[in-house]
Amino acid sequence: MRTYALSLLALVTVSCGGRVPKSDRVQASYDKQTGKLVQLTVDAKKDGKPDIYSYMDGTKFVRIEIDNDEDGKIDRWEYYGPDQKLEKVGFSRANDGKPDAWAYQAPDGSVGRVEISTHRDGKIDRTEFYQESVLVRAEADGDGDGKVDKWETYENGALATVSFDTTHSGQPTTTIDYRKEALPAKK
Repeated sequence: MRTYALSLLALVTVSCGGRVPKSDRVQASYDKQTGKLVQLTVDAKKDGKPDIYSYMDGTKFVRIEIDNDEDGKIDRWEYYGPDQKLEKVGFSRANDGKPDAWAYQAPDGSVGRVEISTHRDGKIDRTEFYQESVLVRAEADGDGDGKVDKWETYENGALATVSFDTTHSGQPTTTIDYRKEALPAKK
């Protein structure tokens, strides 16, 4: 819904001769040399505090940062391509205002993939794959060498198998299957 509101603001910008009308809720910043719109700051909740920061290239969105819970920390980062389609959404698993995971849409609009920086250093070391927003598999780089060395599969939301590359060959060498039935209890 908020993205829709910002798109509407972009239309207002174009229809007003390239300038956003003055408002207590919307503040616009322009490049001093080119006159292009570079940022819109919006107080969407009408409480006097900005909660949406739109970084612009003229009338095109580049990135939108949103503080959903108004704690002064960004909770959501939306990244847009030149075609103005949403490319990915960043979020902070620690809720500290620093993105450490990025979600990508599947063709049906659901979550298709999530890339995670588990060490919170900006390097993707875990990728989760979803079907209809349900986790079905994951790949991870556990030793930080840039190569996948752990594969997980999920069935009905539960971990089914985990495979490891213990020889650095790029292929699974050991697999643990959690789907096998438990051994009968000893009498």
